[in-house]
Amino acid sequence: MSLLSDLINLNFSDITDKIIAEYIWVGGSGMDMRSKARTLPGPVTDPSQLPKWNYDGSSTGQAPGEDSEVILYPQAIFKDPFRRGNNILVMCDAYTPAGEPIPTNKRHAAAKVFSHPDVAAEVPWYGIEQEYTLLQKDVKWPVGWPIGGYPGPQGPYYCGIGADKSFGRDVVDSHYKACLYAGINISGINGEVMPGQWEFQVGPAVGISAADEIWVARYILERITEIAGVVVSFDPKPIPGDWNGAGAHCNYSTKSMREEGGYEIIKKAIDKLGLRHKEHIAAYGEGNERRLTGHHETADINTFLWGVANRGASIRVGRDTEKEGKGYFEDRRPASNMDPYIVTSMIAETTILWNP
Repeated sequence: MSLLSDLINLNFSDITDKIIAEYIWVGGSGMDMRSKARTLPGPVTDPSQLPKWNYDGSSTGQAPGEDSEVILYPQAIFKDPFRRGNNILVMCDAYTPAGEPIPTNKRHAAAKVFSHPDVAAEVPWYGIEQEYTLLQKDVKWPVGWPIGGYPGPQGPYYCGIGADKSFGRDVVDSHYKACLYAGINISGINGEVMPGQWEFQVGPAVGISAADEIWVARYILERITEIAGVVVSFDPKPIPGDWNGAGAHCNYSTKSMREEGGYEIIKKAIDKLGLRHKEHIAAYGEGNERRLTGHHETADINTFLWGVANRGASIRVGRDTEKEGKGYFEDRRPASNMDPYIVTSMIAETTILWNP
């Protein structure tokens, strides 16, 4: 008699060419993720080879009950680390039957920005630092924290090791390897300042692929926490008080910034970002005012400040970039629950296309 684990890990590639495609999309809150699977006749390597699909938008908060059909357009393919073999994860965006993007489809507008000739010519690179907090399932309190109580003050936990300082590493390492298997350009992980909080980095990735990869990495993380029986939170300030919040710092460069004389281009880009500070803050995630207080390595939400190696600034420029006269900068304002389609395209639009 087979065990359940045997069937979950069953490899059927030696008896059929059929594969399973897990279609993934962003749900009605703009942050929740949904997915469902379908069988395809054989391996697929390009999204254009995949059929469109539909779902009941009235059950995800994305359509009324009397006109509930929403259409999924496949946009990016990744290897499936859960089913493995030739099975795939498919990142989709969502449209009405008439072909109009639904309100929570932020990819459509981002694709327009990234396909603009001026943006494409600059080959924008992104490196996104996604922070998150692991919570105990039934009490929604960080893993490793005593229920109803608090651990010792921040200090020993950032990049810490040991059973009294590092909580949830099995989930984190599983996620790291699963993302590498999927083909996501995950570049690292580390424990964060608040115990139970972690970070993974995606990039460098070009244009809209950075946002696709963040969304699928989030999806994989939620699937792994489902297996592990813990909850992942992307709340930008999950615990009030003297505890660090959670952000999604966005490292960014263009071709011009990476070439000789690029530091002057960087400074001009930062000046533009300062002029549109309020617009960016409004689009950088819900609840960010609880995180951007001027404390815990943040700048105040109402203040735009940039500096070299300053982690209390809105925009940080690295020492290497200043020294070499070219490179990249880090926008430290996005919250952990930001939509990467909005943030990446808005940075490109402001720094490349917008003229004050």
